[in-house]
Amino acid sequence: MMRQYELVERVQRYKPDANEALLNKAYVYAMQKHGHQRRASGDPYFSHPLEVAAILTDMHMDEATIAVALLHDTIEDTSATRQEIDELFGPDLGRLVEGLTKLKKLDLVSKKAEQAENLRKLLLAIAEDVRVLLVKLADRLHNMRTLDHVPESKRLRIAEETMEIYAPLAGRMGMQGVREELEELAFRHINPDAYKTVTERLAEVVDRNKGVIEEIEATLSKLFEKYGLNASVKSRQKKPWSVFRKMETKSLSFEQLSDIFGFRVLVDSVEECYRALGAIHTSWPLVPGRFKDYISTPKQNDYRSIHTTIVGPSKQRVELQIRTRDMNEIAEYGVAAHAIYKDTPSGVVQSSPALSKDTNAYAWLRHTIEQLAEGDNPEDFLENTKLELFQDQVFCFTPKGRLIALPRGATPIDFAYAVHTDVGDTCVGARLNGRTMPLMTELKNGDEVEIIRSKAQTPPAAWESMVVTGKARAAIRRATKNAVRKQYSGLGLRILERAFERAGKTFHKEKLKPVLPRLARKDVEDALASVGRGELASADVLKAVFPDYRDERVTPMPQKPREEGWFNLRNAAGMLFQLPGKARRGGAGREDGAVPIRGVRGDLPVKFAPEGAVPGDRIVGILQPGAGITIYPIQSPSLIAFDDQPERWVDVRWDIEEGMKERFPARVSVTAINSPGSLAEIAQVIATNDANIHMLSMVRTAPDFTEMLIDLEVWDLKHLNRLLSQLKDSSAVGGVRRVNG
Repeated sequence: MMRQYELVERVQRYKPDANEALLNKAYVYAMQKHGHQRRASGDPYFSHPLEVAAILTDMHMDEATIAVALLHDTIEDTSATRQEIDELFGPDLGRLVEGLTKLKKLDLVSKKAEQAENLRKLLLAIAEDVRVLLVKLADRLHNMRTLDHVPESKRLRIAEETMEIYAPLAGRMGMQGVREELEELAFRHINPDAYKTVTERLAEVVDRNKGVIEEIEATLSKLFEKYGLNASVKSRQKKPWSVFRKMETKSLSFEQLSDIFGFRVLVDSVEECYRALGAIHTSWPLVPGRFKDYISTPKQNDYRSIHTTIVGPSKQRVELQIRTRDMNEIAEYGVAAHAIYKDTPSGVVQSSPALSKDTNAYAWLRHTIEQLAEGDNPEDFLENTKLELFQDQVFCFTPKGRLIALPRGATPIDFAYAVHTDVGDTCVGARLNGRTMPLMTELKNGDEVEIIRSKAQTPPAAWESMVVTGKARAAIRRATKNAVRKQYSGLGLRILERAFERAGKTFHKEKLKPVLPRLARKDVEDALASVGRGELASADVLKAVFPDYRDERVTPMPQKPREEGWFNLRNAAGMLFQLPGKARRGGAGREDGAVPIRGVRGDLPVKFAPEGAVPGDRIVGILQPGAGITIYPIQSPSLIAFDDQPERWVDVRWDIEEGMKERFPARVSVTAINSPGSLAEIAQVIATNDANIHMLSMVRTAPDFTEMLIDLEVWDLKHLNRLLSQLKDSSAVGGVRRVNG
């Protein structure tokens, strides 16, 4: 275990004027507080904060950050308090230590929610002072180095959290060395067999290619000498996790990988970077599509470098990174290379930024925190944070030249939300490089994206599965919730109006305002939506508004109707309905699949998708191997499953002979308000409009309403729309819509 004077000496090697008194005080205080505590390995617990401090000295961090590293577990795991830390070390160090302390006694229902809330607290603390991040990453790095001593039940969870959150966070902040070590340590525990296999194969390749690597280094060095460049060339080997991830994502075997080795060229200035690039490209051919200039367009984590791949000496593909020595330091240490601190003569750290506010990494961090800290539940926050931590990026431009960086796989919808939430919410189309393209088109580097907007647009819920950024997903989810809330609010209003009417009372929205606390709702619309969703019973609202009201009505069981062809049907909520038998006549179209649709070979059997299709719908056919063709309406979300199988799509259209009397299937969702005879009224409307009920199922019941799916048979789209319109006008119906998958 490192002694007190050894720690001070390590800091003074790179910062001779370091505050020795502060380091000594923090060392002694932390050692006394942790006392006889032991780690899972059996080592004294104090060895952990000491190793965290040692990791930070390797990054050349100042004495204030080293002191925080020594103290980072005192509030959480010892009798130390924030007040005590403030008194001994100053409020700024106290704030940093508290930012690293996990929340205690969380009243949350799931481990995932607890993880999310701790992450939210950490990110907010990082946004205030990035030194919190540096200590946290060093803390996680030492914990991962000693993970073998942790019980197996916890090991996998910690490794997965490291891989999903802390390694990408280190990468986002430019700390590539820390990221790579965290990934490798996590990979070893998440998939030990794959880790062992990849590591052994890499060792074999290194041994086999040692001579080739040395030859390429020597050849490049001679080339730069010829051009008068002071350049150093070093080989670098791809890390095991990076190799495994590429093999998985691109379905490659180990032998197919061509970039296991790369070479880094370090020069003194930006001008020399481009001179070195010119020397390389005039000596060996460039591999097309493998050139990236991150000097002119830096990554969001401040990474700057030129990447190129050539067919170099011995006809081998050679990957090269060209950068200045200063750029290399930032690439390795990221935000730690920017750190700027101020100390007072007394050793109490002043309130000052730990990182220059001009850096891209810090700007990204603050922007991300602002987006993620507002309004999401814990699970959404955790999911969106993981999305925002994706490292691979594409760079696109607005028509005015503004640069927008997005994760790979991003669509124009992601781009629209990156510009502004309002732009995303009103997006109806996009032009890529002047051409109108589908909104699900994957963006590429250099694309110019123009968003087409409409104030009448509301983002469809299906967009949530099409986007890759956390901001877009959160905004779509919020807009969808608002739209659904509005629909449920309208249904709740109708339910309450009828409930109050049955009780001999008059309902007004204003009557809900005084009783909102009793209903545990924040506003009137929220209360109405809760009734519509079935979360709040209309009877409870009635009692809240009229506490003295007592329902003295006795509802008799309906008598068996005299008309022939009627029968009783009791639903899952216990309500008794009357259903006319004639509404059950008819079949589901032709059972043999001989649907008259032009564009399909006559020898193929044809059937409809479960949601059905009717003449007037735009339709498409999907070939089902060995089973003929399934017809879908063009708007069916089910078609997304066949996007990557264009060979199965068949161009079809209706060819209905005049005078043909045949009904076609369509599925509708009906929200019926619960009162005696509601189902009979719905069935009567369907029968009166000359449609058939093929199948009816109750999908959700509540005290005030029942949601049901009805498979209908209608003549065509006009017939269906007329029927839907009349169902909407029925007093028994709270809402009706066609189901398209």
